[in-house]
Amino acid sequence: MLKILIAEDDLTSRKYLSTFLSQYGECDVVVDGLEAIDAYMISMREKKPYDLICLDIMMPKIDGVKVLKTIRDLEMKKFILPDKRAKIIMTTALSEAELVQEAFEYGCEAYASKPIKTDKFIEVMNKIGLI
Repeated sequence: MLKILIAEDDLTSRKYLSTFLSQYGECDVVVDGLEAIDAYMISMREKKPYDLICLDIMMPKIDGVKVLKTIRDLEMKKFILPDKRAKIIMTTALSEAELVQEAFEYGCEAYASKPIKTDKFIEVMNKIGLI
């Protein structure tokens, strides 16, 4: 079973993702970037790191790209090897190519456009080796 973090400020997307992903593991849900970083740090402290983190690009307090960068920086400081680090999928309603490009530069594994299509999401999870 995977340990999954869903960081999403939109209620509909949040409910959809947690319902859909709960078949693959235990889902924690947060509503902004600050909570996402807190949840990540708690999981590391408890030595129960997330296998998958779904980050909305546009979130209150701290946007998804900054959260991604923070998580990757923390992983580097803890010397977590790339194959052991959390798989991160960015979710976005925007077709903002530069933000998605920036997210890939910071080390996300994939991105999913909203509204999220289940079959596409399963394909992505397969491709990045989660299922």
